[in-house]
Amino acid sequence: MTEVNEANEVPGLDVNGLGRWLAREHPGLSGGGPLTAALIDGGRSNLTYRVDGARVPLVVRRPPLGHVLSTAHDMRREHRVISVLRGIIPVPPTVDVVDDTEAGEVTGTVFFVMEHVPGEVLSHPDKNAGWTPGGLHRLSIEIAEVLADLHAVDPAEVGLADFGRPEGYLARQMKTWRRQYDASRSREQPALDSLQERLAASVPDDGGRTGVVHGDYRIDNMLVAGPPGEPRIAAVLDWEMATLGDPLVDLGMLGMYWHIGELAGGQVASGSIVPGAGYPEFGEVVDAYAARAGITVPDLAWYRAFACYKLAVILEGIHFRYTGGQTVGEGFDKIGALVAPLAEEGLWISSRTR
Repeated sequence: MTEVNEANEVPGLDVNGLGRWLAREHPGLSGGGPLTAALIDGGRSNLTYRVDGARVPLVVRRPPLGHVLSTAHDMRREHRVISVLRGIIPVPPTVDVVDDTEAGEVTGTVFFVMEHVPGEVLSHPDKNAGWTPGGLHRLSIEIAEVLADLHAVDPAEVGLADFGRPEGYLARQMKTWRRQYDASRSREQPALDSLQERLAASVPDDGGRTGVVHGDYRIDNMLVAGPPGEPRIAAVLDWEMATLGDPLVDLGMLGMYWHIGELAGGQVASGSIVPGAGYPEFGEVVDAYAARAGITVPDLAWYRAFACYKLAVILEGIHFRYTGGQTVGEGFDKIGALVAPLAEEGLWISSRTR
């Protein structure tokens, strides 16, 4: 039986309860000793914990501590899509998904458990030091090719035919994020309001390709492993926004993050993709995606502006939770200042080509 660990406490996770659950439901994974857990930094929405003391290192995902829409932060959906994509693209092995809302033994919410995958998140320019420029260039091409492989998945063949409604996807996305924005309003954001109206008035027509959409595809939602000259994607993470829809949304999001270190003079984020490190221009990434997918990629201006809008709304929601004392971790005090620069970038980029 897993021992009780009275000293280890982390917000949002009962570590002792997790130990009891693991010993009862997955005894083959129970290590027999006390578990320890730590909140993994970087996530600003669902909470992610590294858990040690089991037979293999584990990861627990749960919703944020407060202010969630009924359709957001669906742990079952995230667990489901990761489980079926295992073996198709790099994702972590899943263990279980649990509804703990009544028992309150572990999180008091739906949560899921997966195995920890060794690797590094390239979230800052300093993270590039362990890799050669040639290696980072090859990694960039792999990022494009893995995305194309994801979009090539036939949802019906992997049991995801009911995972979303591709018809009218972009229009529904605008309604969803408008609703999320309205639920998070606590101050005036004129640039974000203007961007929202501009995008809503120019939604691209349906009728193109549809497939599994990650929803937040970017380099710092991946674990990278391998030798310095040959890094590889060990796992694609954070599938909470996955659904069925227009794959170009993922490509637009990737493009927005590819240049996020340049937005507002670097105030928005200090992403790892910086000049001189070895990363190619985003146009080369698009070309690699197109070659792998066997398509011609159309103009991405709307999709990249939509990515700015979506991230701005997400950050406004985090700011709302922060001011209400419903966040865990560091850095939330600065999130609110990033919303306006992102919205202004979206207004500007809406007239640009890919």
